[in-house]
Amino acid sequence: MAEAKLQETPTEAMIARLSMPQGGWAQAAREDALARLRAMGLPQRRDEYWKFTRPDTLTQPEAQPAAIFDHGEAPLFHDTDRLRIVFVDGEFDAEASDDLALEGVSIERLAAADSDLHWARDLYGALEKNGQTPVQRPLAALNTAFASDGVLIHVTGQVSKPINLVYTHRSETSDAMLHHVVKLEKDAEVTLLENGPAAARFNTVMEVEVADTARFHHVRAQGRDHERRAATHVFTRLGSESLFKSFTVTVNGALTRNECVIELTGDDASAHVAGACVGDGDFHHDDTVFITHDAVNCESRQVYKKVLRNGATGVFQGKILVKEGAQKTDGYQISQSLLLDGDSQFLAKPELEIYADDVACSHGSTSGAIDEDALFYLRARGVSHAEATDLLTLAFLAEAVEEIEAEDLREEVDGKAFPGKFATCARKSTGVSARGWSVVAPDGCHQRYRCDLSRPRQSDVGAVGAGP
Repeated sequence: MAEAKLQETPTEAMIARLSMPQGGWAQAAREDALARLRAMGLPQRRDEYWKFTRPDTLTQPEAQPAAIFDHGEAPLFHDTDRLRIVFVDGEFDAEASDDLALEGVSIERLAAADSDLHWARDLYGALEKNGQTPVQRPLAALNTAFASDGVLIHVTGQVSKPINLVYTHRSETSDAMLHHVVKLEKDAEVTLLENGPAAARFNTVMEVEVADTARFHHVRAQGRDHERRAATHVFTRLGSESLFKSFTVTVNGALTRNECVIELTGDDASAHVAGACVGDGDFHHDDTVFITHDAVNCESRQVYKKVLRNGATGVFQGKILVKEGAQKTDGYQISQSLLLDGDSQFLAKPELEIYADDVACSHGSTSGAIDEDALFYLRARGVSHAEATDLLTLAFLAEAVEEIEAEDLREEVDGKAFPGKFATCARKSTGVSARGWSVVAPDGCHQRYRCDLSRPRQSDVGAVGAGP
């Protein structure tokens, strides 16, 4: 027995402590995911897509304790008219949630949807499985197999107000796993909000199918807990003339790994994915994106900004794959870091893989400190050093934040998402916002900086690329 225990793999150790929900329409998908998980094994540091991020605390059987952080502020989207669906440490809270009835959409919980003819039967685990090629994503397969709950959202029309998934962390040892499925029918449109630290350790998967001419908007804030750990996955497939837009803001957290896998399968589709993070001290933040163009005249954008200080680490891994025949592709990718001290680091791996000859694709990555000339410019006009630094930091993040299409949500993120002085400095004695200092770069500039004043002194770690 002792010998067998010594030979137990990390994958089998994780599986042994989890219980798979039994029965129902998702059973076949869960068993398939479990088989795939056993075949590929949980991620290890030697895996190519995990070389910048140690997966140990995400794959060990027990979650590391994470102290609960109360910042004393109203949660993001508090003043937004929305439908709230609340999960506390991964458990659905019916009393805190709103009635799930809303025009143009049906909403059910994964744990309560037991019909064998359910519409989600053909979607649950399907996009996740497709996203395992060419890069394996074992934590997503783990989620498909063992997720205990989540929401199933079927959008058939124009939804009048956002749907808000609210995550609350109350137990220092909670280990939550949620799986969401979203299906948009032709011409449908919905905005999905997520906010809050979900648990001490959180593993989530969201599968989104966007039909022809449908529009999906996603805005996510990952909570302010200092010690929480999270691995998130978004898998989406787009039809013709459809739109997918996703933005994530992250402040605090010991370890965050956000993966986004997008397939553009219909002509004239558009996918925008963006993120902004502010990290301080023991902070590791990893954005890993894989976008596949498999149709004609499609557009994709990746815009990521990270502000790091006191030894924080930021990671970006972004790839654009243009398949043969995917002509007229427009693919844009930029990742930038603002390092506020010499102890922080930014690790970037931008990639292009192109098999079509009529494309416009580019990628770039920069890292540096605040421009001393810009800082002097503001100081000379009576702005204190601290406020000037904050203004330039907000301006640096602006390009990513502006990927949020709805103005009210964009202003909400601008005003509340960033901690302390970042959120208010622009409205102090200066009387202007960070955007008031901004200058848009000339058309055709590859870097496309939103704010020249926020432009750091840079060292290039990526290059401009284009199709043959």
